[in-house]
Amino acid sequence: MRRIAILGPESTGKSDLCKHLAKSYSSALWVPEFARNYLENNGPNYTFEELDFIAQGQLDAIAKAEKFVPEYLFADTEMLVMQIWSSFVFNKVSDFIKRKVEEQKFDLYLLCDIDLAWEYDPLREHPEHRKELFDLYRKHLVLLNWPYRIVSGLGEDRKENAIKIIEEFYNEPSK
Repeated sequence: MRRIAILGPESTGKSDLCKHLAKSYSSALWVPEFARNYLENNGPNYTFEELDFIAQGQLDAIAKAEKFVPEYLFADTEMLVMQIWSSFVFNKVSDFIKRKVEEQKFDLYLLCDIDLAWEYDPLREHPEHRKELFDLYRKHLVLLNWPYRIVSGLGEDRKENAIKIIEEFYNEPSK
């Protein structure tokens, strides 16, 4: 199974990219962002303590998808997102999330660039901090020595750029 995490600041097209990538490969699943569903059902205000629950929900969703053993699994967020968000919003990170970051393993991390225009969404909080957050993601990916690539481009170009990155990473011919 080829496990690919999609991460980046808010409003960088992560969910759309995951959906597109899952449709682009014959045996692929994408795992939606658990936090979005949770916040839509429970309101946009959340506490530091709720982040562990949200993180576990994301982990459970990934584990459930893995049971289907797709050739490609695309995760729309993962534990590094939880860690950076917790640190950014609350200036602290739980031991649970820290441990899960250390334990997680994806083959490739696709970091979505901030070249897309900000789109309002009642669950999005920090349009003015996208560059700062993007830089935090990149810094952590480098420090962790995790394989990552930056996905940029508008519309179909972004999606095609992501596919090209994946194919080059796995040394596959174009599909």
